[in-house]
Amino acid sequence: MPLIYSFSPVIREGCDTLILGSMPGEASLKAAEYYAHPRNQFWPIILSLLEQAHPLSYQERLNCLQNAGLGLWDVLGACTREGSLDQAIQNASANDFGTLWAQYPHIQRVFFNGAKAEALFRRLVLPHLPHRPLALQRLPSTSPAHAGWNQARKLEAWRAIIKKDQVSST
Repeated sequence: MPLIYSFSPVIREGCDTLILGSMPGEASLKAAEYYAHPRNQFWPIILSLLEQAHPLSYQERLNCLQNAGLGLWDVLGACTREGSLDQAIQNASANDFGTLWAQYPHIQRVFFNGAKAEALFRRLVLPHLPHRPLALQRLPSTSPAHAGWNQARKLEAWRAIIKKDQVSST
């Protein structure tokens, strides 16, 4: 299996909230866009929360996200994986969060798009970060593989990203 690499972070100065996935899936890697799979619910959920009309171009979606003080990245910088499922991830290495934290010191909240992103962050990243107050919260995965929750239920859970005072701490 070839090594696959994640994308650069989508983040601006003043960002206080970071949304983390595990690793882009095949459709995203092919399109070079976060959450490019047509059945992934990430963009419809985010645009609904930010009260933005859909459809927008990819760059417009990224701008909306950043204008709301939200950043987007993946826990992993590289891994091997057959297909797009998180459970197939092997040989994982984390992105450089130490540098990201130094460049963006206002990040106070981290939301995980699914259980795998949270588990990888807690195992590969958190032990190596300098201690600082940081609120961490797992949200239901927006992946089409996570079909146990419908979009309305996921949307309700994802409302936490716009409620600045309602996140559990580490």
